[in-house]
Amino acid sequence: MIVSALLLLGIISGFILFRNLKVPHDNQPIEKQYKISVIIPARNEEKNLPYILESLRKQTYMPYEVIVVDDFSSDRTFEIAESYGIKVIRNTEMPDGWTGKTWALWNGYKNSTGDVLAFIDADVRLSPRALESLAKAREKVNGAISVVPYHRPEKFYEKLSLIPYILGIFAFTSPFEKYNPQKGMYGSCIVVSRDDYEKVSGHYSIKGELLDDLKLGEKFTSNGINVQNFIGYDLVFFRMYPYGIKSEIEGFGKGTILSTSRLEITTTIFIALWLIGLLAVEIITPFLTFYKNYLFSSFLVFYIVYTLQIIYINNWTGRYGIIVPLFHILSSLFFIYIMVYSLYQVFFLGYVTWKGRKIKI
Repeated sequence: MIVSALLLLGIISGFILFRNLKVPHDNQPIEKQYKISVIIPARNEEKNLPYILESLRKQTYMPYEVIVVDDFSSDRTFEIAESYGIKVIRNTEMPDGWTGKTWALWNGYKNSTGDVLAFIDADVRLSPRALESLAKAREKVNGAISVVPYHRPEKFYEKLSLIPYILGIFAFTSPFEKYNPQKGMYGSCIVVSRDDYEKVSGHYSIKGELLDDLKLGEKFTSNGINVQNFIGYDLVFFRMYPYGIKSEIEGFGKGTILSTSRLEITTTIFIALWLIGLLAVEIITPFLTFYKNYLFSSFLVFYIVYTLQIIYINNWTGRYGIIVPLFHILSSLFFIYIMVYSLYQVFFLGYVTWKGRKIKI
């Protein structure tokens, strides 16, 4: 009974954490006509850029300007961006104390003139109504918003991100983060007014931070600027790691341990309850297969319920197919590997590796 109660608590924790906060979109006109500057940092993004730039051409609410910051790319990033007739700047030599992405975003801001800034990663794609809906959502929030994009992995190794991605969704949509003074944002898509951005000195104020998006959210919050996170669902989506499993491991590993320490303790407890319950049913159920008793039946039921919950959450957050959601233990093992890798980088190496750069912690 105690075991069943704990597993049930884990299931309930998942439903509490996942709030299905989609970006609101309706047919109401925007109250004010904004000049939106879309700023895209790009380091070796020749394959991704055409998708995001084409989607920006098809918006119902056209951006005032699109700025691509070529961050010392060794591929055709600059040429491809330039072929779209937009503003393309080469990132200048990075001063001491900055990280690559914060420096690129700061240079993008300095070359922009819009009254609303949309910082969007190169691997993001937007539906035609996305920019309009993001502008309305920011207007309603009267602050800064970020979006966790709907994930569209294609190859098998990409789909191993299932559990790490769900845990990330929990962290950003948890109701317990509402009043967290360290409330972070999701860096793939951030929209904020120029006035609010300048109020906190933007990325200059977090220039050396590895977790720049989380720290930027904290800066907004501490300065009285409302922060709201959404899920992208049918408006904002991406394919995170199409270039190999190494980039996937580096991407998840660079912030897994460090970001956990920034969550409200209640969020951390509920995530732990969900994850412990999940791992319990994944590991114990197969060992009980040959014992057709009450305990096996109980664990099997909870395995099925966890699986259905994962499929439900995926309906709103990612397209993972059938195999990995059914055999989610594969993704859980991948998550454990990421945790170990992240711990190794933080406590033994003192730096993380990302896009060919070593970033000190």
